[in-house]
Amino acid sequence: MPELPEVETICRGLRKYALGLKIKDVKVNMPKMTNVPVNQFRKNLIGARIKDVLRRAKTINIQLSNGFWLVIHLKISGQLLYLPKTEPIKKHTHIIFGLSNGYTLRFWDQRQFGYMRLFDSPGRDRFMAELDFGPEPLEKNFTLEMFRGLLKSRPKSRIKPLLLDQTFISGIGNIYADEILFYARIHPLTRPGALKDIQVKKIFQGIKKILALGVKKRGSSIELYVDVAGQPGGFVPYIKAYGRAGESCKRCRTPIKRIKIGSRSASFCPKCQILKHESHE
Repeated sequence: MPELPEVETICRGLRKYALGLKIKDVKVNMPKMTNVPVNQFRKNLIGARIKDVLRRAKTINIQLSNGFWLVIHLKISGQLLYLPKTEPIKKHTHIIFGLSNGYTLRFWDQRQFGYMRLFDSPGRDRFMAELDFGPEPLEKNFTLEMFRGLLKSRPKSRIKPLLLDQTFISGIGNIYADEILFYARIHPLTRPGALKDIQVKKIFQGIKKILALGVKKRGSSIELYVDVAGQPGGFVPYIKAYGRAGESCKRCRTPIKRIKIGSRSASFCPKCQILKHESHE
């Protein structure tokens, strides 16, 4: 579930609390969540300091002082928690890092889809290249001109699944895709090739505005997401479409509708987001 705003919030929390700390111990309760044997995983982590924390798409990238990188993906239910070592360890805590200040960094994942991957720098570069992430939507180099070009390369796709495609644009998931399209008044089944330029601009503005607000509000705690301190995000009161099927549209009072698109779903207002090739200003 964690999308760009949630993962960015976690990375910022790690930079605030854990930069410069040494990893004193590592306990792995679920070996399948790592890409190397537990002994090797522990050997290459213990004694290293946390040098930097970066986000790429929905992944957390921890740079270590010994040249290694720890790449973490929380997938559906993962949490990364910065807690005192005296805090009781709850069920589904699969990896625990003991830190030099008496705190721990704990990887909790009820559904066990998340992972940690340990790489040297060239290995991390290869791994990222294989994932083939698209551009970062909140970076300055993600421009309207670039977005137009991306849409022109996929004219027959449906816009909602396209926004979810991590090779198209990085970091957007179900929550923010629904909110972006609601903001732009675009039906989720619209094909990019049918969009007018004013609609393209509105989607682009929505991407920038909605994701930035999501980061500002520290993410959406709809299911299991919390930040590194275990605190929920504050974006939920701003949600207009996602998860509101049957509830009244906050613009026109029409009931929000939910449809399936392949294996995913989309929530939208059937009055504000009509499947027509025109702007609804």
